[in-house]
Amino acid sequence: MEVEAKIVDLSQSVRDICVKYPEIKQLMINLGFTDLGKPEILQTAGRFMTIPKGAKMKNVDLELIRKSIRGLGFEIKE
Repeated sequence: MEVEAKIVDLSQSVRDICVKYPEIKQLMINLGFTDLGKPEILQTAGRFMTIPKGAKMKNVDLELIRKSIRGLGFEIKE
């Protein structure tokens, strides 16, 4: 039985990624995106925000985010 690869597409909205992979949501909160812990923020801003856009807005190194996501066993699609 083949294990499905866990792939995070950075062009998807933060909301879609966090709904599909709750561990990514917690990772993002730990990296400084504390507003993602508020359901209303995830449902509003999270719908159009991507991880790269959020990183730029919050001044968080995107490479740090990529490394952290890979550390959870994910592959990243740009």
